[in-house]
Amino acid sequence: MRRPGGDFNRAAPRPSPYTLPAPADPAPSAIMSTASRGFARRLLRALGLAALAWIALTWAVVLLLRFVPPLTSAFMIERSIGAWVRGERGFHLRYRWTPWEKIAPVAPLAMVASEDQKFPYHHGFDVEAIRDAIGEAEDGERLRGASTISQQVAKNLFLWPGRSFVRKGLEAYFTVLIEATWPKRRILEVYVNIAELGDGIYGVGAASEAFFHTTPAHLSGWQAALLASVLPNPRRLHADRPSPYVLRHAAWTQRQMAQLGGTSYLPQ
Repeated sequence: MRRPGGDFNRAAPRPSPYTLPAPADPAPSAIMSTASRGFARRLLRALGLAALAWIALTWAVVLLLRFVPPLTSAFMIERSIGAWVRGERGFHLRYRWTPWEKIAPVAPLAMVASEDQKFPYHHGFDVEAIRDAIGEAEDGERLRGASTISQQVAKNLFLWPGRSFVRKGLEAYFTVLIEATWPKRRILEVYVNIAELGDGIYGVGAASEAFFHTTPAHLSGWQAALLASVLPNPRRLHADRPSPYVLRHAAWTQRQMAQLGGTSYLPQ
């Protein structure tokens, strides 16, 4: 029988030796580590989204320019700003887009013969030319350019002059986009229209009128070779007043045009 008041006399239960201790508060260093990991994840996510946005935007621009003539180029903008900064009051940039059908085929052929004879066959980069240029530089010779026409289109349209690793990396990126998006004929069409062929004179449309008082459709093979021969330095070399170097290079270019098989060598 239960005694009255027995519950009050019962001893308190002893704690079990197996009872887990109460969890301790997290250390400040652990809190900081968790916060740092969260920030790093958010930063990586933001960088990933920014990279995807950059790729989408640049690809959209390149895709648009497959069908739409460029209104200008990065090199044209750079030249205009430079003229304004230096106070060149007489400077006047000349650029007029000319569609492929209204350009004499000898004009793009001369540029291929002079600048990039493997153009119809490579995918944007001439690996052999790059390897040769690196080998010559290692032998102590001056580093020469090994850019293809595709690379020059990427550089002229979107980038700035210079030889930094950042610019070369962006040039390679845009070259891949252009080669993947444009047919070869479009690449060549854009090149002959935006290449600087005189100081502030861009493309065969403006150059044929400025130097030979004719239209791009009526350029002769010799005139086309002269234009292609000033491409290494169009602000110092002149197609209408050719130096001995330009004359020699134009003659060589004409021979190369014939050896390549004439205009049938151009991409269709």
